[in-house]
Amino acid sequence: VESHKVTYGHIIDPVDGRVIDEVLLTVFKAPKSYTKEDVVEISGHGGVLVTKQILELCLSVGARMARPGEFTERAYLNGRIDLSQAEAVMDLIEAPNEFARELAISGVQGHIKKLIEPFLDRLMQMIANIEVNIDYPEYDDVEVLTEEKILPDVKQFVLDIEKILRESKSGQIMREGVKTVILGKPNVGKSSILNVLLNEDKAIVTDIAGTTRDLVEGWVRLENVALHLIDTAGLRETGDVIERIGIEKSREALDKADLVIAVFDASKSLDDEDRELLAMTENKERIIVYNKADLIETREENALYVSAANEDVSDLVDEINRRFEVHQQALHKPTLSNERHIAAVRSSLMAMKRAQEALEMGIELDLVTIDLNEAYIELASIIMPKEDINV
Repeated sequence: VESHKVTYGHIIDPVDGRVIDEVLLTVFKAPKSYTKEDVVEISGHGGVLVTKQILELCLSVGARMARPGEFTERAYLNGRIDLSQAEAVMDLIEAPNEFARELAISGVQGHIKKLIEPFLDRLMQMIANIEVNIDYPEYDDVEVLTEEKILPDVKQFVLDIEKILRESKSGQIMREGVKTVILGKPNVGKSSILNVLLNEDKAIVTDIAGTTRDLVEGWVRLENVALHLIDTAGLRETGDVIERIGIEKSREALDKADLVIAVFDASKSLDDEDRELLAMTENKERIIVYNKADLIETREENALYVSAANEDVSDLVDEINRRFEVHQQALHKPTLSNERHIAAVRSSLMAMKRAQEALEMGIELDLVTIDLNEAYIELASIIMPKEDINV
């Protein structure tokens, strides 16, 4: 059978000659397959029973079940993909939103490796310049080499790595979504706003204050960002034990929130509880929203009004999109979003800063290479295991 050709046929039970299914067979001969090994794919009609029978027949003639992630593991071990691509496959499988999927696809396509490799080349050039000076000291003046070549290169490297880390914040936001807490007093319309944003009746809505007693969560993708929305129990003093537990959970959610939507009743003046809520959230990224705009005739200038009862929260959506528009850039160029990758870059940056300090203090160049080597190993560990790295 030729490679990369589809063949029509039937799966037949060798015991009694029964036709199990009508299928298409696709052959991928090494090295032109996902794992760079010989691979055969069987495309049947689907369904639990027929798929199970085909699988049992394959196992009965010597095949075995693959371990979770084994195909990607083989692809990595056979050199088809690097470590960052292998991790991106898992990120793709577990992507909680469309933005995370796009970032994962970028990783699968090898964009992280393309981002990191030029930095590795620059580090290797610095190390080589120092080692040549150590081996052949008569050809270069150490002070001139340090001041004119090594130190400027190290300083620029630090600036460039810091830029990568700043941009990685956008990558993490797009990958993980913005943890968004909706806060306010009971009955100001928090749950109604959640339901409108999610376009479903996720939270119970009544005229009875204190209906929401536990955290209600959901995901929504807006134009520029995905939100992990959390509706909370209304903040107030209460003697109800269960409601009090819900309010405590609300305060815990506030501590972990990336964004706070503080909701107030537009038809009422702010009271002490409202002012306390403003004080609680003043150091958080927040959007102040006045709900029940349909009940009032005049509006304050520069305030954000919505009417959850009329399903009109467009101004709130526009404001969220405006605030996170800058993070969209993470989808259009190689950006780190994986926590391990970001940690490795941070470690590399710390090593480079130590190298910069050593150079500025006039420490021997052969000692500086210790930090440069560490920076190289940390960066290279993004695309290969540390034990395989040679400097």
